[in-house]
Amino acid sequence: MDTLTLRLQLRSPFGSPLLGDMLFGQLCWALRNRDGDASLQECLQGYTAGRPFAVVSDALPIGYLPRPALPLSLLPELVGTDRKQIKKRLWLPLAALERPMTEWLGHCQSEAEVIAASAPATPAEAPAAHHSQALMTLHPQPHNSINRLTGTTGRGDFAPYTQMQRWSADGVALCLRLVFDAERISAETLTDLFNDIGSVGFGRDASIGLGKFEVEPLPTPWPRQPDANACLTLAPCAPQGQGCRAERSFYEVFTRFGRHGDAAVQLGNPFKTPVLLARAGALLTPSSLPSDPIIGQGLGANGQLSKVIPETVQQGYAPCVAVHLPEEIAP
Repeated sequence: MDTLTLRLQLRSPFGSPLLGDMLFGQLCWALRNRDGDASLQECLQGYTAGRPFAVVSDALPIGYLPRPALPLSLLPELVGTDRKQIKKRLWLPLAALERPMTEWLGHCQSEAEVIAASAPATPAEAPAAHHSQALMTLHPQPHNSINRLTGTTGRGDFAPYTQMQRWSADGVALCLRLVFDAERISAETLTDLFNDIGSVGFGRDASIGLGKFEVEPLPTPWPRQPDANACLTLAPCAPQGQGCRAERSFYEVFTRFGRHGDAAVQLGNPFKTPVLLARAGALLTPSSLPSDPIIGQGLGANGQLSKVIPETVQQGYAPCVAVHLPEEIAP
C-alpha cells in the first residue's frame, strides 16, 4: 500500500474533532456522491477482511506524532519537572525518533509549545505575540430558533441555546496521514475527495458553515524508527483479536457512539451500534510487524453496525509508525 500526507488549511471553526475514523466515514460519502454507490461498494470489497482501500489518521500537527500511551511509571523520571506539566506534553517531534523511546518524554512538547514553535518569528521591536495554549479551543456560539407564528424566540423548542465550536490556533499547520491501495484509488482522487469534504463541511453543523477546509499534498517520507518491533497508532483503532502482546501493548480506550451522516440522516434512525476503540497514540506490539503501516481491523457490515444501512462499516484500522519498544519498558 502507498502513503499520502495532506496539509490542512482550515477555513472555519469546527463542530466535531478531526478524528480518523470520522474522516473515513465522510470519505466514503464523498466517494459515493462523486462516483456513485457502485464505485464505493467496489472500494469496500474486503474491507472487513483486512483489505481496506484507505486508512485515515487524525489531524496532526505537521512534524509531530501523538505521544505513546505509556504509563509515566514505566519511563525514567524527569528531574525538576512538575507532573502536571509532564501530562501536558502530548506531542512527539519526529526528530525524537532518532533517540531511544526511554528519552522521548523529555523531547515531547505541550500544545502551547507546538503553537509557539509554529508561529512566525516576531520582530524584536514588535510586542510579544500572544499564543494560544491549545491546538483547538472551545468557544460557545449562541443560537436562536424563531417561532414563525410570533416572530420571536420563546420557551421550549424556541428557547435560545448555545453550542460549542472548535477554533484552531493561529499559525499551526495540520496534516492528515493516509495509507491507501493504489490499485483501487489514487492519491489524486483522495486529494479531490477531501477537498469535496472540506467544501461541504465536516462533522456537526456543516450545514450552517462549520467544518470547512482545503487540502494539498505534502511531500514527506513516512516516519519509522530503526529496529522497530511495535506500532504507534495515528488514529482510533480496534486492536481486539489481532494477536497483540497484552503485556507490551498500551492504550486508552473509549466508546464511539457513531451516527450516520449525509443522506442517511433522512432514514429515521441515524444511530449506529457503539464500538470500543483505542485512541490515537496506542502502542501495540503484534507478533510480527505488518507489511503495510496500518494496524487494526475493519468493523461492521452484515447489519452489525446499522439496521438502516446493513453494509455500514467502521474504520477500526489506524495508520501507524513502526517504533522500537525496549525490553526494559515492561509493567
